[in-house]
Amino acid sequence: MIPYGRQNISDDDIAAVVEVLRSEWLTQGPGIASFERAVAEVCQARHAVAVSNATAALHIACLSLDVGPGDLVWTSPNTFVASANCALYCGADIDFVDIDSQTLNLSVERLAEKLDAARQAGRLPKVVIPVHFSGRSCDMQAIAALGKEYGFRIIEDASHAVGAEHQGMPVGACQYSDITVFSFHPVKIITTGEGGMLTTNDTALAKRLVRLRTHGIAQGSDEMVSAPQGPWEYQQIELGFNYRMTNLQAALGLSQLARLSPFIARRRQLVRQYHALLADLPIVLPQASEESAWHLYPIRVAAERRLDVFSKLRAADVWVQVHYIPVHTQPYYRNLGFKAGDFPEAEHYFAEAFSLPLFYDLTDEEQQSVVDLLREALS
Repeated sequence: MIPYGRQNISDDDIAAVVEVLRSEWLTQGPGIASFERAVAEVCQARHAVAVSNATAALHIACLSLDVGPGDLVWTSPNTFVASANCALYCGADIDFVDIDSQTLNLSVERLAEKLDAARQAGRLPKVVIPVHFSGRSCDMQAIAALGKEYGFRIIEDASHAVGAEHQGMPVGACQYSDITVFSFHPVKIITTGEGGMLTTNDTALAKRLVRLRTHGIAQGSDEMVSAPQGPWEYQQIELGFNYRMTNLQAALGLSQLARLSPFIARRRQLVRQYHALLADLPIVLPQASEESAWHLYPIRVAAERRLDVFSKLRAADVWVQVHYIPVHTQPYYRNLGFKAGDFPEAEHYFAEAFSLPLFYDLTDEEQQSVVDLLREALS
């Protein structure tokens, strides 16, 4: 079987995890801070905060920006449900902005139109969460300019985009946002098994994120509301969660991070090859981008043919996948008042799309087999 994504685990990765297993530190330990520093350096951000998964990262990112009941958060409908759920966890309301037909990211044009209407209605978002779909950054400079004009904060959902760039800077530098969130799920660019990371340039936000991931407990005497009575004392000063990454996960992540450049280079090479190999087929290819991390390679076929082509590929053990069912069409979100037709570009894309295999260990021979089977399925 050829999956759509797969982790690459090296002997060095295994050795790094075994070293932790033989150490004193299995859960919390010095490896977490080392991994955070390494990610911050790669992203050229001041701070990085490791957590148990990217959903947890999105949740505490919203909390750190004081998202709560009565607030409104906007994101893309072309994403996994976590990008929207995080606002609901905080008691806020959620809405969506349709996508650009070419980049498949949140449309700046639709965002500007919606913001203008929202200002007239007196209901502007507190936070906007642009999603870097498939590893390609949204137009963050334009979104940041709208944020300044309309007064909203920005959380980049870069779960797909570890190692990507935007305007020559690493995604995660937070040049145009308050916080960036990454995922280290096994199908992503690098993995910690499960795991996530937040980057920010705001020291106060970083301190709060650390506190929120650890039950809301103050991390030092300078954060405590009263002087500690002894070295044993800890003080919970707000409601937080157990969203901590383990030392085991951090060891794997740090080892994986050392191979980020070849991981990205191989994905970009495979994408160039896909573009050349598929150019003559009756499909729509993803827009080329030399800055994308290329977590996914989504193609589009005629809607009436998708199920047949998809099924034929799966029957041939090419495990293609659809990314994503628009969030607003999920039953839970329909119960909140959303309906089919609300965000037509995302729905149009979904009706035609599925992702071809793309991962570091995909061989040229396997890629050619995928292309041949796709060509046969389309004929």
